[in-house]
Amino acid sequence: MFDRFFPDACADSTYEIDFDQLYRDGYRGIIFDIDNTLVPHGAPADARARALFAHLKELGYDCCLLSNNQFERVSSFNNEVQVQFIENAHKPSRTSYLLAMERMHTDTTNTIFVGDQLFTDVWGAKRTGIRNILVKPIHPKEEIQIVLKRYLERIVLFFYRRKAGK
Repeated sequence: MFDRFFPDACADSTYEIDFDQLYRDGYRGIIFDIDNTLVPHGAPADARARALFAHLKELGYDCCLLSNNQFERVSSFNNEVQVQFIENAHKPSRTSYLLAMERMHTDTTNTIFVGDQLFTDVWGAKRTGIRNILVKPIHPKEEIQIVLKRYLERIVLFFYRRKAGK
């Protein structure tokens, strides 16, 4: 019943994902959510985010930020990391995921999505056929509509862990 929302993988943090290994496995594009995936909600790109994107570019990845936020928020974050971005993405709609892959010149076989929300990030990636990694939110401060979704996510994650034997 909840399988459509189950992530392909989970990580405690974006910054703990072994992107080097994923590159060796053949992945060439990474789509990222921003808020609570890379930085706390509304925060600018910090040294850790800048270092991550510098490393990913050095490895040979193409990256794209995919956010439901407006242009001002996404572009101001991107000023520090300089990758492709799509604002007002309407996640979980497949359209922006497909556009991100088009911009990166990747496809569903060599693209990964990293995000912190099941019902927007993970579900949109799954609907598009992209491997996805759910990360724990960086900071507990979130907008009210996200707080409400987190309660529902707990239910889905309970069944995910039970199925995975965790």
